[in-house]
Amino acid sequence: MSETPQDLRYSDSHEWVRVESDGSVTVGITGHAQELLGDLVFVETPEPGSAASAGEACATVESVKAASDVYAPVSGEVVAVNEGLADAPELVNESPYGDGWLFRIQPSDTTQLDALMDADAYSAKVASES
Repeated sequence: MSETPQDLRYSDSHEWVRVESDGSVTVGITGHAQELLGDLVFVETPEPGSAASAGEACATVESVKAASDVYAPVSGEVVAVNEGLADAPELVNESPYGDGWLFRIQPSDTTQLDALMDADAYSAKVASES
């Protein structure tokens, strides 16, 4: 099983969230999720400036096994996307919590972050699914 960084928050649908110093949140898929998917071959990110709604699909990752939606963990405006994934989707596999981030959202309601799991709760969820 992959590491679960303690400084991040996690959604039920296996996205991670890091709150940045400017108040935006960086979003990616967890190490567990990318392990289940296998080698990624394509990543479709949302358009910068588009609206994201918590719990709704806003990106897609495709592997040699399957395509999977990525859900917005919070509502807000997409303020940045990881342009590097267009040419190197494997970054998500190589560094899911680093260079493999997917997009950033400026949250419209920061209290939505409180509904996300901490690392211990997420690890327990993953263990219960095994």
